[in-house]
Amino acid sequence: MKVSDCMGQNPVTIGMDASVSSAARLMARRNVGFLPVCQGGALMGVVTDRDLLLRCVAAGEDPNVTPVSRVMTGRVLTASPKEELYLASRRMAQAQVRRLPVVENGRLLGMVALSDVSRQEDYALETAQCLQEISNPVKKW
Repeated sequence: MKVSDCMGQNPVTIGMDASVSSAARLMARRNVGFLPVCQGGALMGVVTDRDLLLRCVAAGEDPNVTPVSRVMTGRVLTASPKEELYLASRRMAQAQVRRLPVVENGRLLGMVALSDVSRQEDYALETAQCLQEISNPVKKW
């Protein structure tokens, strides 16, 4: 099975210049905690509700004027739509992430999440292994 067979399409995104408060409102309205940050359709990074809290609010920044680009994660692990789903789930486990933006030629096509993998009949073992690795404490070197 390929990533494209189970990815969610048309993900909710936000622009780099949008304010942190706009991102928070969008997350609340859409009931999500993760937004791809795009510019002209190209994936530039991702921002989570935790990023908003720790990198803006806890840092004493003003969420009404702080742009998402200042709090986003720029280096993002992605998947290809043609990639085998088991390989993508394996990389999710190794990186301890629950979702991957699906990108082709730099353009965001969709998202694949652990929940998407869990709904595939033949992927129960991969889902369990992935969740176990994601839930393990981060290794300190």
